[in-house]
Amino acid sequence: MNGFTDYILPFIVVIIVGFGAIKGLNVFDIFLDGAKSGFKTVLGITPALIALIVGVNMLKNSGGLEVITNLFSPICNFFKIPEEVTPLAILSPISGSGAISMFETILKEHGPDSFVGRCASIMMGSTETTFYAITLYYGSCNIKNTRHTLPSAICADLVSFIFSSIAVKIFLY
Repeated sequence: MNGFTDYILPFIVVIIVGFGAIKGLNVFDIFLDGAKSGFKTVLGITPALIALIVGVNMLKNSGGLEVITNLFSPICNFFKIPEEVTPLAILSPISGSGAISMFETILKEHGPDSFVGRCASIMMGSTETTFYAITLYYGSCNIKNTRHTLPSAICADLVSFIFSSIAVKIFLY
């Protein structure tokens, strides 16, 4: 089965180029125009991404993440969210790489089959890097007013954090 999957991407490229050739399009020029447009997009969103990365690193390295974790611990205790996954819940909407690093630490310390490890796994699979996605997608389109996007996305993340613990208790323990 693995041999078949190795040919999917080349097959798709052949189909696209073939379709363009049948339509009489100059596929290479269209590709170059798309590459130029993509490069302009990358240049446009780079400052926002750099600011996001610097902010996340400052939060982690300054001890601010620990302070925020302690502030949220009463809420997490109320919803029965293990305190070990609280830093993951805080980092997950902000930074994918920060969340993965925290997730890896949780799995190393508690194991993937522990209650904490399973909560962290469900949390990682059911949340989005909200601020990164908003920065990337809205920034690439030069949209300044996100309107209801941020509150809705934060609400969805909160539901995912709360229900990760509930799901593990109901289905896995």
